[in-house]
Amino acid sequence: MRHSMFAVSLLAAALSLAACKPASFTAPQGDASIPEATAAAQAKPAADAATLADDNLNAVLWVQASAEYRAAAETVYRAAADTLDLALKERHWDALVPTERDNAGNTAHLKPAVIMDVDETVLDNSPYQARLIRDQAQYSDPTWDLWVAEKKAKAVPGVVEFAKAAAAKGVTILYLSNRAVHLKDATIANLEAVGMPVASDDVFLGLGTVVPGCDQSGSEKNCRRRLAGREYRVLMQFGDQLGDFVEVVANTPQDRAGLLDEYGDWFGERWWMLPNPTYGGWEPALFNNDWALPTPERRQIKREALDFADQ
Repeated sequence: MRHSMFAVSLLAAALSLAACKPASFTAPQGDASIPEATAAAQAKPAADAATLADDNLNAVLWVQASAEYRAAAETVYRAAADTLDLALKERHWDALVPTERDNAGNTAHLKPAVIMDVDETVLDNSPYQARLIRDQAQYSDPTWDLWVAEKKAKAVPGVVEFAKAAAAKGVTILYLSNRAVHLKDATIANLEAVGMPVASDDVFLGLGTVVPGCDQSGSEKNCRRRLAGREYRVLMQFGDQLGDFVEVVANTPQDRAGLLDEYGDWFGERWWMLPNPTYGGWEPALFNNDWALPTPERRQIKREALDFADQ
């Protein structure tokens, strides 16, 4: 999805975007969310870092070291490839929800496309998050921008093969990302470096993209999906966050579950979810999206959300 800012040991995550999230379900609001002295302290590795626990350690290691992560990602893209021909043949196939389609019922003549989130869907940013764990740090706009500028992210397993096969069938790959628009050039360079097809600079729809007639709410992607739908028949969407597919109006566990109940049949057909255990909107939904809460309080709320199946 998208990238996000994360609190120190709790989330240590980072994805798409930065200065780009006016309002975020997945991250605290910029460096101003912590005192300057605290931020400086967090930026320095602790002397006993080797003994410090980090909530994100296993999650990042799973992405980087497990055969299971590779298998899960490749399963998604192979299954999507098997469905693509059916989507191309069905004239009224549409992966946009009706409220995000301005030209409903009049899409058969449009060029086919698939919408792909970038971070943790196409590009694997786990090295950035590994650095946060190593440094006992949290996401920040400057460190994220520097990581993007390095253009070192590798491709998520299976995505290049799928994208090349889709492009060979005349399907345009649209990159709808919550990376900020000022990261466009570096992002496109990284995408091309890993072998992803990039038809033109216009296929990157980053956070900050102006969409006439639509007011964007924070980092939600609904306006940019509407923009894509004005020119393309969207066959599929790929992401690692629920908000990559549909607008999340109220980021609560109940409302998130409600969206899944409403659109659950779309997954595995029009929508394809990639595994990402390292960060996401599900986490702050547990503590009312209040990143101002101290880390121990947020951790305690998460512990209380565990299901122990006690009698």
